[in-house]
Amino acid sequence: MKTKFLKLTMVLLSSLGLIISSCSRVDNSTDPEPVNLCSNGILDVGEQGVDCGGTCSNACPVSNTLEGELQEDTTLDANVSYELSGILSVPAGVSLTIPAGTTITANSADNTQNYLVVQQGGRLNILGTAANPVIMTSASGQPGSWGGVVIAGNASTTEGASATAEVGGIIYGGSSDNDNSGIIEYLIIQYAGAQINSESQFNGLSLYAVGSGTSISNVAIVDGTDDGVEFFGGSVSPSNMYLENNEDDAIDWTEGWNGTLEGAYVLNTSDFSTALEADGVNNNPTLTNLTAVSTVGGTALQFKKASGATINGLSITGYDTRVELKDPDQGSFSNIQIDGIDSDNNLNYNTSSLDANQFGWAGGNSSNVVVLTGSISSDLTLDASKTYFLNGTYSVESGATLTIPAGTIITADLETGDAVSTYIVIQKGGTIDIQGTASNPVVLTSNVTTAGSWGGLVIAGDATTTEGVDAVAEVGGIIYGGSNDSDNSGSIDYLVIEYAGAQINAESQFNGLSLYAVGNGTTISNVAILNGTDDGVEFFGGTVNASNFYLENNEDDAIDWTEGWNGTLSAAYILHTSDFSTVVEADGVNNNPTLENISAVSTVGGTALQFKKSSGATINGLSLTGYNTQVQLKDPDQGSFDDIIIDGSSSVADGVYLSSSTNGDDFQWVDGEQNNVIVLTGTITSDLSLDNTVEYLLDGVLSVESGASLTIPAGTTITADSGAESTATYVVVQKGGIIDIQGTSSQPVVMTAAAQTPGSWGGLVIAGDASTTEGVDATAEVGGIIYGGSNDTDNSGSIDYLVIEYAGAQINAESQFNGMSLYAVGSGTSISNVAIVNGTDDGVEFFGGTVNASNFYLENNEDDAIDWTEGWNGELNGAYVLHTADFSTAVEADGVNNNPTLTNLTAVSTIGGTALQFKKASGATINGLSLSGYSTQVELKDPSQGSFDDIIIDGVSSDNSATYSSSTTADTDFSWYTGS
Repeated sequence: MKTKFLKLTMVLLSSLGLIISSCSRVDNSTDPEPVNLCSNGILDVGEQGVDCGGTCSNACPVSNTLEGELQEDTTLDANVSYELSGILSVPAGVSLTIPAGTTITANSADNTQNYLVVQQGGRLNILGTAANPVIMTSASGQPGSWGGVVIAGNASTTEGASATAEVGGIIYGGSSDNDNSGIIEYLIIQYAGAQINSESQFNGLSLYAVGSGTSISNVAIVDGTDDGVEFFGGSVSPSNMYLENNEDDAIDWTEGWNGTLEGAYVLNTSDFSTALEADGVNNNPTLTNLTAVSTVGGTALQFKKASGATINGLSITGYDTRVELKDPDQGSFSNIQIDGIDSDNNLNYNTSSLDANQFGWAGGNSSNVVVLTGSISSDLTLDASKTYFLNGTYSVESGATLTIPAGTIITADLETGDAVSTYIVIQKGGTIDIQGTASNPVVLTSNVTTAGSWGGLVIAGDATTTEGVDAVAEVGGIIYGGSNDSDNSGSIDYLVIEYAGAQINAESQFNGLSLYAVGNGTTISNVAILNGTDDGVEFFGGTVNASNFYLENNEDDAIDWTEGWNGTLSAAYILHTSDFSTVVEADGVNNNPTLENISAVSTVGGTALQFKKSSGATINGLSLTGYNTQVQLKDPDQGSFDDIIIDGSSSVADGVYLSSSTNGDDFQWVDGEQNNVIVLTGTITSDLSLDNTVEYLLDGVLSVESGASLTIPAGTTITADSGAESTATYVVVQKGGIIDIQGTSSQPVVMTAAAQTPGSWGGLVIAGDASTTEGVDATAEVGGIIYGGSNDTDNSGSIDYLVIEYAGAQINAESQFNGMSLYAVGSGTSISNVAIVNGTDDGVEFFGGTVNASNFYLENNEDDAIDWTEGWNGELNGAYVLHTADFSTAVEADGVNNNPTLTNLTAVSTIGGTALQFKKASGATINGLSLSGYSTQVELKDPSQGSFDDIIIDGVSSDNSATYSSSTTADTDFSWYTGS
């Protein structure tokens, strides 16, 4: 037997017998034909078994390595683990058969020389099954680590006959459109797509001019660097392909492919280019039942040049762009027919009948990504381990129950124009059962994390409403309302709704939770509604009771009712830190609903409770903080404050309401954090320590009284309420009180203002018992604060790493707050590492006293950065002043000269101005001074009273004409604040 034998390093044996049918001598050998020990049925000397190799020279050596070119029909053995160590080529006239359960692992140092190619005229027969697919993978487990499977056929391509492939110099293309390159059934290809250069790449499965006689079905291609499958012309028609996380395109065609792909599922959960890329002339291939799902946005279908297709059954979920013409001057949406009409990027495609569960054999994640759309008419329970997308409207019909277990997340899939058609509705007679827990709430959210991007949850019940029986909702044409006030639409517990409130028009909007005539047989508790465009929850009539609601930054109303709702809402916490309409809007007839323990906090002012027409309520337990208007009658000619009973009495427009027992800490389950905004106001008469995990709102004056201490730990933020009067909003440590600010360089304490404008609050004021030229028990120009005594070592506490922003409220032309006002503070007080920025008046002002301070950063305080008066005689060591906007001075010194000391003062101006100004007899000793950019270095405001000799700088009298550059303080010393 003479068989041409090129280099064949692949010679395969199993313990049961030969897989390759013979071993042969080299061509032209003059030696006698060797005895064929590989197939004589005898355990010969040197063999390891009957016809299974060994050490004798005539036996076929054992190898599981695949490389080189096959010389004859070959069948692999599923019991052998094969290593693809180079290029394995199946040439014309030869077939390679791979039985079910076979695994081939690519393992080569050169990934571009590591692939399986079926040449023109060769055949590949992959005979996997659902239970035992054939697997082709990579030893590295990394995308792009080998070249995948390449098949070259003899069908037509726009490149013509005997074209040369971009990879491997492979010849393909001819005129036999029914060419047969074999059969592929149940094949998994992993980690393929080796990159040759920017223009040439392998794919998972590359089909070059493969003909329609080739059968390809049930193929999974996952985790590739380039395309999953690419058709280079040809007429092959595959079916049932699963394509997950191929980094370029899942499906790609070019060169005029005109076959059919029936049943393809594309899943993208990491970066990629497209689900489908079509390029070149339009030979109108057909796609039937294509489903593509992305959890990361991106482009679904992209058509280049004139390429088009006919698509019958298409579902696209999670992509930012559905259909894109890359070259609109060459192609047309009319070339892309989807379900019988021209394609349109603005249409919502959801017609594929492909069942993702059919790809369970591939071991991918398809069964774990579920699209919710349409309606259910029988009971359905979701699975918290799956990823759910809401595509369009999902309707639970009468008689059906939707059960959502704890931990389930449903993400609304939004693209342009989808918002008002994307929501979940429980129809009248339907039931919802949300089974969240505090540790695993159910979450309804959106892939577009902006307010109003979807319609939220809508429940329609059979209870009474002033709209009557079978009313039509303003959204979705939903039917609601009846006469059964005990109607039961199900149960909701521990639910989070985000980014809802889509706007239909000026009069009609969705909410986070819309309750249409829902009856009191329904249970609703522990609900958080966040970042919605319209209302958090709105009751359209009905009798439902609800409890434990957390409502944050819903742009219209947090709670709204109309149409005669008369249930109870118990325990709600409302937080407003951005623009909104009201906490409560009540509209229509007064059926006297009840609110119990409602706490609402605003950092942006606004209106708390607004009542329209004759609507009223009974409110037991109400706390309102930060609102400009507490209670408002929108229609005073129709309603009355007497209809709004708060804690047993008629409401008052400007009343002070602080009786609710609900606080933000009750809702830590929402995001694992404290959601509390604690309001700081009034007096502290005993020691108090704040908590840096809590958001603090300063509403009015917070006074630390004599004998009490206020401790503020590192990382704490206190925000002055912009809805309050600026001159009545400050922190004061009274004479005999103590403050302990424990900031660090990485976590300073921050005192700021919600308005973020200079002068919007009064800053920090400390009153001490040290001496001042104003005498004992003087009265401060702000707040009537008492300060001053004879104890120059008085201790008002300790401050370290503190930031004060936007302070300096103006009382009148003569009286102002500063960032930090120190009234007769004694030397026992420790103040260090302070940044005071963007204030209207001074950064820090010393009113007498003996306190020493160090390491101050003072930027753009509009009056003076550093100011003293009343005979301060302490030291400020290490200060950096920066002026890039209008100001008065870097230092203003006023009054008698008790000779305070400044050590290492650096001041920089980009706009000129005056650096040091001394009034009356005031002077100072300055050791280390650097001034840059000022028009005036040192100024005597009252030269008749003061003298440059009172101002000693680096050991000599000051001089306005001198250049001062001896300070060692630099802006880098304050990197803890500036970040530089």
